[in-house]
Amino acid sequence: MTKQVKKSPVPLYLAAAVWLFWGLLLPLYRPVHILGAALLSGAAGLIGKALFPDKSYDLPGEAAPQPREEAEKPKGTGDAELDALITERDRAVSEMRRLNAAIPGEKISAQIDRLEEDTRQIIDQVVERKEKLPQIKRFMNYYLPTTLKLLNAYDRMGAAGVSGENIDGTRGRIEEMMDTIVSAFDKQLDALFADEALDISTDITVMENLLKQEGLGEGRPFTANG
Repeated sequence: MTKQVKKSPVPLYLAAAVWLFWGLLLPLYRPVHILGAALLSGAAGLIGKALFPDKSYDLPGEAAPQPREEAEKPKGTGDAELDALITERDRAVSEMRRLNAAIPGEKISAQIDRLEEDTRQIIDQVVERKEKLPQIKRFMNYYLPTTLKLLNAYDRMGAAGVSGENIDGTRGRIEEMMDTIVSAFDKQLDALFADEALDISTDITVMENLLKQEGLGEGRPFTANG
């Protein structure tokens, strides 16, 4: 609850009335007259305050602010390198989405979508298996930031709204480069599965040989596709 005080206007009205009536009925052009009016006005104000005191009452106020609970911090992996990698993933993906929304064109939009998905999966694979981190050092330090730099330049030049040798030439070269960049991102993601693919291939070969030895693999060859 909030305490509210409402001051009575009566004392002010009485004090003002003294000056009004004095000015109408009595002279008010000498210092003694002004002093007399001031004294009588003050007395009237005090009498009015005594007869019509200020009133106080409670208003329903806003609840006292509760201490804000500290925002729950996103759970990290506990590994500084991987947490930094996740932060960079989120930043890069967010920037790609912004650029995709800003840059017109169905083809380049589809290419940026592919880059975004590849980037997410590449980093997620490393977060799950940190031993793969050395495989993406160049991707993180050069290919990803340079790709974002090229897309930002393409966006800025397109937003300029003018045509010229430098602008058109640079944007054309970036457009030509996009297929190569997408292919490079695809290959980077594929390379992260090399060890796993080798393990699976080895398992298939061993199983294939065992099945043949036990006579269970006769009929049609046992392949990776079943």
